[in-house]
Amino acid sequence: MSEQMFLQFVLGLAHSGMVQLGKVMNPVTQKVERDLDAAKATIDLLMLLRDKTKGNLSKAEQEVLASSLSSLQLNYVDEMQKNGQAETKR
Repeated sequence: MSEQMFLQFVLGLAHSGMVQLGKVMNPVTQKVERDLDAAKATIDLLMLLRDKTKGNLSKAEQEVLASSLSSLQLNYVDEMQKNGQAETKR
């Protein structure tokens, strides 16, 4: 049960990140909106979660977390490049 809850939590954060990046319609406003600062905060939160849970996750949990984080990071860089503000640190 706890693995299922962890996966749901990570996937919920990943979906929020995609909404913040403007890749998915906001279900509340029914609009595509972009908030790159919020997206960066979500990425940072997932990175913190990855670092703090290292060695304590199942293989499936590690894979979902890594995949979600990678996808958000790549999409974040894409959105920053659209603005001409590519962040070289990521």
